[in-house]
Amino acid sequence: MSAERAAVTAAEAVAEVEAGAYLLDVREQHEWDAGHAPAAHLLPMSQLSARVEEIPQDSEVLVVCHIGGRSAQVTAALRNAGFDAVDVLGGMVAWADAQGELTSENGAEPRVG
Repeated sequence: MSAERAAVTAAEAVAEVEAGAYLLDVREQHEWDAGHAPAAHLLPMSQLSARVEEIPQDSEVLVVCHIGGRSAQVTAALRNAGFDAVDVLGGMVAWADAQGELTSENGAEPRVG
């Protein structure tokens, strides 16, 4: 686990995800449906303890939410559990501002809150 790398900017995260990094989206289903990164994996914060085994333990995990509150909490919890988790600063709002790709699940133009 890289202790010195607890967070990355959204622009860094966009580049890393484009290069194959694992992106964990901890928002709720309705937020995901409205707009998310195509390569992201949805695991709402409210389901973390029940589904933690779905998160890879052998690679770095970038954690994102809407603006950064939930992802900071999840990143801390995952790091305490031994995961190499890194918070995406500014969440999906910053991701969109950094020209990160978005898709939606509801047929509408993808958007972030």
